Amino acid sequence: MTSEDMNRNLLIKTFALTAGLAGVVAAIYFVTRGLAGGSDPGGELPTFFEQFVIAGGPIVWFVLLPLSLITVYFAAEYFLTIRRGKLLPEATVAEIIGVIRRFGVGRLGARLADRSDLVGAAVAKAVGAGRGDWFGIRNIIAESLQDQASALLRRIEWLNLIGNVSPMVGLFGTVYGMIKLFNTIVLAGGEPQTVQLADGISVALVTTFWGLSIAIPALAVHGVFQNRIEALVNDAVMEAESIMPEIRRGLERQKLALARRAAKTPQAIQELAGKPAPTTDEVVPSR
Repeated sequence: MTSEDMNRNLLIKTFALTAGLAGVVAAIYFVTRGLAGGSDPGGELPTFFEQFVIAGGPIVWFVLLPLSLITVYFAAEYFLTIRRGKLLPEATVAEIIGVIRRFGVGRLGARLADRSDLVGAAVAKAVGAGRGDWFGIRNIIAESLQDQASALLRRIEWLNLIGNVSPMVGLFGTVYGMIKLFNTIVLAGGEPQTVQLADGISVALVTTFWGLSIAIPALAVHGVFQNRIEALVNDAVMEAESIMPEIRRGLERQKLALARRAAKTPQAIQELAGKPAPTTDEVVPSR
């Protein structure tokens, strides 16, 4: 199972758990309110939980609250995974150059096979697919860095999606609350009490509040990570360019070694052919 599948499964579990908790909270509230015979208008002011969670209705419980937790989960995950220390370690260039000088370009792919940083993964892929062609290796490194950047941008696109959808959900709740408000006015014969209007107004305002409260942080975090990814990829391109001259020299040394080996092979064959054939006495010892 890949990391994306694990994140998707965790996201589904988080959403289901949040929806279940919201349902339990709503059920407990309505049962308690029914047993208590309703709220006392002359009592204390409602708490924050009652005013901004309970009063929002099912749109807040089952949609906006799960979206808020998903936003926090994505933000925490990206802060841990999309960072310079993980994607662009400081010693990457020195390590790759050291491997080339010590073991040659041919062993570079095996040495970097398990690397997940931008430059290491790109160089490992390019050396394996480049087949000793320096220009091919250079093009593959550039394509690999571009693919990794696109993958990272697709990951943070979830925050952009949530940031754009949550205000629409809040607006939907506003329209729903206004419909309830006008229905209450109609049922009251055009002269409703203030308490009768409170339900519709609460749904209309609280859903808008939650929609904006989710959208603003989600879009802000998305912008921060988008800028971070672009900066990291630009730095990775510069580091990869600094490695390319060493890869070129390593390929030249590798070709020179192969040429020397190929030159020694015919010479050895000629020396072997120039030796006199062994006599019978040399082959079969006398008894």
